Amino acid sequence: MNFPDNLKYTKEHEWLMLNEDGTAIVGITDFAQGELGDIVYVEVDTVGETIERDEIFGTVEAVKTTSDLFMPVSGEVLEFNKDLGSDGEDNPALINDDAYGKGWIVKIRLTNPSQLDDLMDAAAYASLVG
Repeated sequence: MNFPDNLKYTKEHEWLMLNEDGTAIVGITDFAQGELGDIVYVEVDTVGETIERDEIFGTVEAVKTTSDLFMPVSGEVLEFNKDLGSDGEDNPALINDDAYGKGWIVKIRLTNPSQLDDLMDAAAYASLVG
């Protein structure tokens, strides 16, 4: 399993990478994409909305299941990763291929940065998933 040290993690298997400008990108972990299998569709219809921590901001559909995406911290959804497809159908497999890079899902502006303290580091997340 791959758990980059520069990311923060949630028990729901999302990751967050903080940018210097106070924004962050969010995706699902390598563990999560492996459990889901081949991802065939990503839906995010919350761009422009402010979502509270632990609320659903979208869904990921794999061949065998659909999974909700939970916001790791409260924030405004600024952007959906267009590389996944303008409608979520073009190349959702980027999540399988590069979960921590090109497979990011949304860019957010944090509304409560202190919530970052509640997220797990790589070691804690690795311990969670065993």
